[in-house]
Amino acid sequence: MTFFSPAKKMESQAYYQQFERNVRIILDALAAGLDLRATALETSLPIEVYVLCEVLNQGAGEQFRLATEGVARLGEFEQQFMQQEGPALAAVRHILADKRALMATPEGRVLTKEMLIRRLEFFNEAARQVNVMRTQHMLGSPRQYAGQ
Repeated sequence: MTFFSPAKKMESQAYYQQFERNVRIILDALAAGLDLRATALETSLPIEVYVLCEVLNQGAGEQFRLATEGVARLGEFEQQFMQQEGPALAAVRHILADKRALMATPEGRVLTKEMLIRRLEFFNEAARQVNVMRTQHMLGSPRQYAGQ
């Protein structure tokens, strides 16, 4: 079982406070035509959205259901999240405050709080990556992969 230091607790609070902004940054970049096909985000983003939904569903009884595939999952999640924003944010706060809740995963049982923090960290890093990619695109940098 993992215990969080005061610094880690402050860091997770910052990720929580920036979560909606981070999701919006990613969605705005996708809407502007940013191409993720040659990045790890094309694979990891849908997986992380799915895991986040599972954390919210198991950890606090929220009802997030995804019908889409690929990076479109993020838009579907955001729409559901915004429709139930109050309860969803309360669920996130509840999970972050609960030091003992466990959830079952294919790898075994893990702290629900830790699963949520890892997702919040992911979205923070993904938003940072997307901002860098957008800046490179706006500056006219060539694509960094073959087959463009």
